[in-house]
Amino acid sequence: MSEPRTIPSRPRDRLFAAVTLVLAVLLLPAAFVRRPGRARELACRWALRLRFPAENLTGLTDGALAAFTAARTEALWRHRQLIGLTSGYREPLIQQRMFDEEVRRSGSPAAARMLVLPPAESNHVKGIALDLRPHEGARWLEEHGARYDLYRMYDNEWWHFEYRPDCGGTPPRRRPHPGAGYAWCWPDHVSGGRQDQRLAPKPSTTAHAWV
Repeated sequence: MSEPRTIPSRPRDRLFAAVTLVLAVLLLPAAFVRRPGRARELACRWALRLRFPAENLTGLTDGALAAFTAARTEALWRHRQLIGLTSGYREPLIQQRMFDEEVRRSGSPAAARMLVLPPAESNHVKGIALDLRPHEGARWLEEHGARYDLYRMYDNEWWHFEYRPDCGGTPPRRRPHPGAGYAWCWPDHVSGGRQDQRLAPKPSTTAHAWV
C-alpha cells in the first residue's frame, strides 16, 4: 500500500482540520474554567469528539490513552493536524471474527495474517494498538510519535500505530506486514537495559516469529 506521504491531503480534510481548530479555540474558555491546568487538552478533546463522534477510546491502556491524548493535542494546537481513532481496543471475540473473515476472504491463515492477526497475537486486544485517520494525521504521528512512544509498525498499514514505551524513544524496525514477526526493541534502547515484559511476548520457537 502507499506510504502516507505519497497520498495528497484532501481539501475536505484541510477544511475539517480548520473547523476543528476553530471549535477548540471557541471551547477553550469553558475548558479553562473546567480544568485550568489542562484547558488546551480538554478543548481539543471536546472538539475532536465533535469531529469524530463514533470514536471509541474505551479499553486502551492508561499509558496508550495518555500518549494518544497528548500527541493529538500537540498535533492540533501546534500543527493544525487532526488525528482520529478508527479502531483501538478490540475484544478477543471481535478480533477472532475479523481474522476468520479475512481467512475466508484471502483463502488461507497465512494470507490473512498479512492484514489481521488472531486475538492471542493482536496488540489491539492488549489495548496498545491504534488504527488512525486521516492520512495527514498518520503522517504527523509517524514523524513526531516517538516523543509519545507511539510508532508506526507495518509497511502495508500506514494507519496502524502502537504504544511501545519499551522502545525508549527509538522506533522499532518496521515490518512489512503484521504476520512478519514481532518488532523487538534492542535492550540498550530501554531504560535499565530491559524490555517491558508486559508488552513483549516470548520469541516463537516455530518457523515464524509471530506478533
